[in-house]
Amino acid sequence: MKKNTIAIHTPYPRKDVYGALSMPIYNCCAYEFRDHKEMEDSFCMRSDAPDYSRVTNPTVINLEHIVRNLTGAKDVIAFNSGMAAISAVFMAITAAGKRVVTSRHLFGNTYLLLTKTLRRFGVETVLADLTDLEAVRRAVDDNTACIYLETITNPQMEIADISALAEIAHKHGAALVADTTMIPFTCTDVHRLGVDIEVLSSTKYLSGGATSLGGLVIDYGTIEGFRDAVRKDILMNLGGYMTPNPAYLQTLGLETLQVRYDAQQANALEVALALDELDDVEVCYPGLPDNPYHELCERQFDGNYSAMITFKLPTEEACYKFIDSLQLVKRATNLFDNRTLAIHPYSTIYGTIPVETRLDMDVSPRLIRLSIGLEDADDIISDLKQAIEHAIS
Repeated sequence: MKKNTIAIHTPYPRKDVYGALSMPIYNCCAYEFRDHKEMEDSFCMRSDAPDYSRVTNPTVINLEHIVRNLTGAKDVIAFNSGMAAISAVFMAITAAGKRVVTSRHLFGNTYLLLTKTLRRFGVETVLADLTDLEAVRRAVDDNTACIYLETITNPQMEIADISALAEIAHKHGAALVADTTMIPFTCTDVHRLGVDIEVLSSTKYLSGGATSLGGLVIDYGTIEGFRDAVRKDILMNLGGYMTPNPAYLQTLGLETLQVRYDAQQANALEVALALDELDDVEVCYPGLPDNPYHELCERQFDGNYSAMITFKLPTEEACYKFIDSLQLVKRATNLFDNRTLAIHPYSTIYGTIPVETRLDMDVSPRLIRLSIGLEDADDIISDLKQAIEHAIS
């Protein structure tokens, strides 16, 4: 079966007693066992029977099962947010004295996790230009736990050569970990490029229009001990497992993911082309033929470019006027809602980070981030144009 069919028709791990076509929401904490042997096997992870909903729940297991079928992964672990999933990965593969090599171009909270939180526990973070392979080679050593990247950085929209990074990481016995939030795993296969572990915010494309929070860790089984480290250590001892209601909503979201993504990406390209024609607007979208990452993006991600666009206006003040002039587009964070969203990252997502650091991360005060929704593209463009006209008039 192809992926759209798999997302809808993957059978439940265990048959539902009532034959429900949608996996029920198991809002319960504990489960009864037939005998002590079944109970022991469940608690010792020798069976797929759920034991306690802090670590296993039928509704969540079903979501994990579908994603595993869609990706061919060895295991999928669902968390209650993207940051919880990212944190779990780093807690599982690093330790005091270990090194993470990554980019300055990261989502704000990921940057702070690596440069602040984990450093308190003795994990070294080395920031390198991941598009400069010589710089990466200099940064990676035999003490490196992983190279970590975002497949399309948020909001800088930088794209690195994943296969080349995988070669460097694996030469030193390190993992290549990729945040693949920007392009759904149903559209492209990053494991074939050498990614060992995917991590993503399922709040975004999967949730079906910002219905719920969640995160996924997709483990391809190439890092020895990783599954046990996440499931038997981090998940058991720190918590963070996804709860059943989000799992139910995101399972439904999976069924329409491809249809929604195709429409959002088509809208994004139309919007990018329209904005690119305007004076005093610097558009960054890898779907544009003159974008410096266009060819690499097309090759790595099978012709997918995501539904996020960024652009720069002449001044920071113009950005604030633009935001305040929007009528249809919503002033909000998040990505890949059904609605088009606009935000000024410099003053919001990165607002608590020192100015020097923001600029070092290439988060410009002149930058606007757009998440393109499912509205008619002409309506999106019309609202953006009138807001830009107010901003720079």
